[in-house]
Amino acid sequence: MSNKDWSQFELETQAVRAGHDRTAYGEHGEPIFMTSSFVFDSAEHAAARFAGDDEGCVYSRFSNPTVSVFQDRLAAMEGGEACVATASGMSAILSTCLALLEQGDEILASKSIFGSTTVLFDKYLSRSGLVTKHIELTDLNAWQAAITPKTKMLFVETPSNPMTEVVDIRALADIAHKHDCLLVVDNCFCTPALQRPLELGADIVIHSATKFLDGQGRALGGAVVGSQKLVGEEVMGFLRTAGPTMSAFNAWVFIKGLETLKIRMDAHCRSAMELATWLEQQEQVERVYYPGLESHPQHELAKTQQDGFGGIVTFVVKGGQVGAWQLMDNTQLLSITANLGDAKSTITHPASTTHSRLTPEQRAEVGIEDGLVRIAVGLEGVEDIKRDLKF
Repeated sequence: MSNKDWSQFELETQAVRAGHDRTAYGEHGEPIFMTSSFVFDSAEHAAARFAGDDEGCVYSRFSNPTVSVFQDRLAAMEGGEACVATASGMSAILSTCLALLEQGDEILASKSIFGSTTVLFDKYLSRSGLVTKHIELTDLNAWQAAITPKTKMLFVETPSNPMTEVVDIRALADIAHKHDCLLVVDNCFCTPALQRPLELGADIVIHSATKFLDGQGRALGGAVVGSQKLVGEEVMGFLRTAGPTMSAFNAWVFIKGLETLKIRMDAHCRSAMELATWLEQQEQVERVYYPGLESHPQHELAKTQQDGFGGIVTFVVKGGQVGAWQLMDNTQLLSITANLGDAKSTITHPASTTHSRLTPEQRAEVGIEDGLVRIAVGLEGVEDIKRDLKF
């Protein structure tokens, strides 16, 4: 683990340097430690490691040098004290909830979250005695009114998937803390290159590292960032026991992804803005959802708490599902896949893929129409992306 204070450095420098202490070999690039366990000098040394009295690795389920570099680097970039890397973004959410909540606690979650997150809260966490209520993301009065003495956590995505809605993080954090609740923010769409929720008052940041942190669709992973007490002790304690662990190889992939994160996110933002503006001018498009557009309901808010508007553009095609599927099937360049955050632009139909496990009523409530299409704008030439969308 690196002992350097990286908070004084710019994000671009943190992304390239933070967390890596060279071994005795003096390597310039970060090594991959592909080992399940670590050898101790003596029985006494082993006991000290297991007790936490001696700093060092024990077993790669919860301590691996390569994973530690990724954790330390992302923590520095998010402005957090600690980071726990997990096997996927969903396991990051699961680990956070099971580590910090107990039977009878309530979660207030935005209605505008990833479909699998909704299913996790409503179907699986409910079996553990956790109760979830879903709140309109942008309605701060509704959040305030819904809190009860049992409420322990507020959970949001901002911008949301797939509607790119934006909530005032600082205001929501104030509401949460007034009632001794935690605010957890899924920062997948923005990453620390564009938004740092901890600096706005959030307690925990969640990532699907699979997306923009990697940037090339190569590996699965997740991350939880926050204070040493909440994340470094509680969430890490859960991961050590339950084992939803990130592999050393995947951590190394994400380390390489972080090095170019700011450059890539700026490029995603530029192309997405141009594409969204163009889509608004197309006769076959009914509506476009992108925080960078003045037509977006939270455009002014996004300008104040984000350093860019992201790479996700969502729009409604005339003709419902038939029109949406026809548009997608006619593309030759865009990849029809539900993943996002890739160098290659992807296109998907949320109602039948990412949010298909929601009921039609649930989808309608959050604005996911049958004609809705989501594009995760990649790094291709934006004119080529436009030409591929044959309206």
